[in-house]
Amino acid sequence: MLEKTDQEIEWLRASALLVSKTLAEVGSLVCPGVTTFDLDKRAEEYIRDNGAKPGFKGYNGFPSTLCTSVNGQVVHGIPSRNTVLKEGDIVSVDCGVLWNRYYGDSAYTFSVGEVSESTQKLLRVTKECLFKGIEAAIARNRIGDIAWAVQEHAERNKFSVVRELVGHGIGTDMHEKPEVPNYGRRGSGARLRKNMVICIEPMINLGRKDVIEEKDGWTIRTKDNQPSAHFELTVAIGEQKADVLSTFAFIDEKLKPNLAS
Repeated sequence: MLEKTDQEIEWLRASALLVSKTLAEVGSLVCPGVTTFDLDKRAEEYIRDNGAKPGFKGYNGFPSTLCTSVNGQVVHGIPSRNTVLKEGDIVSVDCGVLWNRYYGDSAYTFSVGEVSESTQKLLRVTKECLFKGIEAAIARNRIGDIAWAVQEHAERNKFSVVRELVGHGIGTDMHEKPEVPNYGRRGSGARLRKNMVICIEPMINLGRKDVIEEKDGWTIRTKDNQPSAHFELTVAIGEQKADVLSTFAFIDEKLKPNLAS
């Protein structure tokens, strides 16, 4: 059964909030000169200090706590001591936890210092795509309504949508049914039912939609090496609106400019 009980949703919310706090902790470290290994190390420490386990580490053989994907890398980048962030980069940080048998999963693309205007727009529009998808995540809509909302906004802004990678259901497994594509037709696909819990995660490219796999067997990058952005939140389908279980609020709080005099 794809629908979760109210209690299961609260367990999922707890895991989702821990992921959200972990991303904020990691985001506060993002700056020129930091390695993606540094980010991964801090994420694992933070997750374990809070009594949970990294959800990605060891999952299907993945070696790290985070997926860190820089610039033209779309998703599944492996953290490395050799990957040093520099001014003008962007880095997608995807994180999962396992807590009380339930998974949390969320992603955020961070700017490293000042980035170009075109990249700023890519980040803004990709985040907007996510929230437009969430607006469509209500009972009696269909998966295609979410997919179309994401695709329409991305393409109206002259960006392209990755086809090969999708969002997903989540629960006691990291990836459950249904798949949640970021492109499609309104009114198509599986019917959404109250208390289904899904991860919506637009992956939007500045250039063409085509992607390739790098030699490490994990990292997916844009074929034209143009930047790609990725944002992800976990939501429970509601009657009137989605119940958003994870949040970017902790990131906003950590990263807001220091206004103290």
